[in-house]
Amino acid sequence: MATREIVIVKDAAGLALAAAGRIEAEAARAGSTGSTSSRQAGSPQVVAGGGRFSIALSGGNTPRAIYQLLAGEPARSRIDWSRWDVYFGDERAVPPEHQDSNFRMANEALLSRVPIAAGAVHRMMTEKPPEEAAIEYGRLLKANFGDGGLDLVMLGMGDDGHTASLFPYSAALGETHHRCVANWVEKMSTWRVTMSAPFINRAKMVMILVSGAGKADRLAEVIDGPRDEQRLPIQLINPAGEGAKLVWMVDEAAAVKLKTRG
Repeated sequence: MATREIVIVKDAAGLALAAAGRIEAEAARAGSTGSTSSRQAGSPQVVAGGGRFSIALSGGNTPRAIYQLLAGEPARSRIDWSRWDVYFGDERAVPPEHQDSNFRMANEALLSRVPIAAGAVHRMMTEKPPEEAAIEYGRLLKANFGDGGLDLVMLGMGDDGHTASLFPYSAALGETHHRCVANWVEKMSTWRVTMSAPFINRAKMVMILVSGAGKADRLAEVIDGPRDEQRLPIQLINPAGEGAKLVWMVDEAAAVKLKTRG
């Protein structure tokens, strides 16, 4: 079971600053020590680990602010971007230039502003049919991580308790084998492509970002209430590796109803 940490900061700006600092620290740790969380012994195909830092980015306004901080000075100059490998936890079924694309947001806020090699950015090819995009991304994750996982996965939490594109009562919640799946979201009448919960849980660290008073009731229910993973899919997230961490980073507005605050 993961070590759980709840970090509570004053407001959304403080949340972005704290999260950016945590990401920078994790990248430096992986770069200096050589991450083993994503290395499969004896497999020359696995490119993660060995002093590289692998991260799955998330969409949303809070991540956008984090990306802008990482792309700005002084963080931009401190970070060794040559060691980064960038993935995405989920994506909408849209091409990369679409206004709703998580890749487009991350590219505009971060990736195009820092010296990350183009080959180190692995987006989901969601201009293709969702099932095809999911299969391709799953194969990529298998080739690059073997039986391991990423150094850090960034996630948010929706008002309904979803995370990535793991929505309440959707088929992807029952996935136990594939690393990435296409998921039909009935409430939105649309397809999404998402990492599965079991693959997310292979990460060395999962960072869940929650901001705003509108999330307060749901956050308290998720952390303090009974488990109901079909209704609250974010409860599926619990990294299982040795030394793994589950870090909730929330602002005071979102944390106001929490009984558990550490």
